Amino acid sequence: MKLYSYWQSSGAYRVRIALALKGIEVEMLYVDLTKGEQNSAAYAAVNPQKLVPALVAGNGQVLTQSLAIMEYLDEMYPAVPLLPVSPHERARVRALAHAMAMDIAPLNNLKIRKFIKASGGDEKAWIQHWTHEGLAPVEKMLAQSGDTGIFCHGSMPSLADCVLVPQVFHARRFGCDLSAYPTLVAIDARCAQLAAFVAAHPSQQRDAV
Repeated sequence: MKLYSYWQSSGAYRVRIALALKGIEVEMLYVDLTKGEQNSAAYAAVNPQKLVPALVAGNGQVLTQSLAIMEYLDEMYPAVPLLPVSPHERARVRALAHAMAMDIAPLNNLKIRKFIKASGGDEKAWIQHWTHEGLAPVEKMLAQSGDTGIFCHGSMPSLADCVLVPQVFHARRFGCDLSAYPTLVAIDARCAQLAAFVAAHPSQQRDAV
């Protein structure tokens, strides 16, 4: 398998974590988003959305969208599951993941930030506002649930943790004060002790600058 990635992409970061948790080795192909390499005809032929990540499966099929890729990996490689067994628990983990991957990250991705800057807006203020708008309810979802353990759900990292860690990284990158989110910060710190999360960290990628 091959993974098209960029070191600071939260979507690619999520998938790297999932791959590392499952012990799946892939060939890494780097797309420099800041240089516009995602807009090339060659990459558009791989992913018409011109986004990373994109995963080329063993059969040559190209998979896009980080959450879809991670669920594919979970179904194809069920060892070290990213989703719990019961439908209720699976729905909870998905809801936590979606709350960050769909309600925060899209508002703060590179193409939105470029538009904000080009329009004369304050990029940092925009990012901090929407990050706090998104993280505050996630903190409550975690803090108020008995299903929250040392990770987002119980005692093992899940799909939700794969999304949480890149989101916290992004928040810190843009100077967000995370003191109002002790549950999120504690879970992120526990994840940081695991080899899979260390290996997937942006600083460990060959295209990091």
